[in-house]
Amino acid sequence: MRLMVSLAVAVAFCTASSATAAPKFQLDQTSWTYANKDGTKVVESVDADGNYIVNTAAGKHLDHGTAVMKNGKACFTSAMTKEGEVCWTTSPVKVGHSLKTVSSKGEKLTVTRTAYSPLKMPE
Repeated sequence: MRLMVSLAVAVAFCTASSATAAPKFQLDQTSWTYANKDGTKVVESVDADGNYIVNTAAGKHLDHGTAVMKNGKACFTSAMTKEGEVCWTTSPVKVGHSLKTVSSKGEKLTVTRTAYSPLKMPE
């Protein structure tokens, strides 16, 4: 009897734990829009290999580099600046929804996830 009760409690605990586990944040093959510091509308996409490109909504190239997930944060390293890696807080968000994020430098930004649309480097 004790074994059955223990097994029932263990199964209930495992089920509850897996049901409440937070979904993992996916960065690859995502696209985002936001307004940068000067208010310019920006479009950013991260491809399947972890490369990102940032352009203005009008198409002007602003930045590109690599993006990886580290300790639950989205970390970006620009190939155009010497700023080094900058990491941002994350949480799962569906296409069409926004999230408020804070960088490792204390910058705050509201980003909106959009349907994935790969960007190309300017020629």
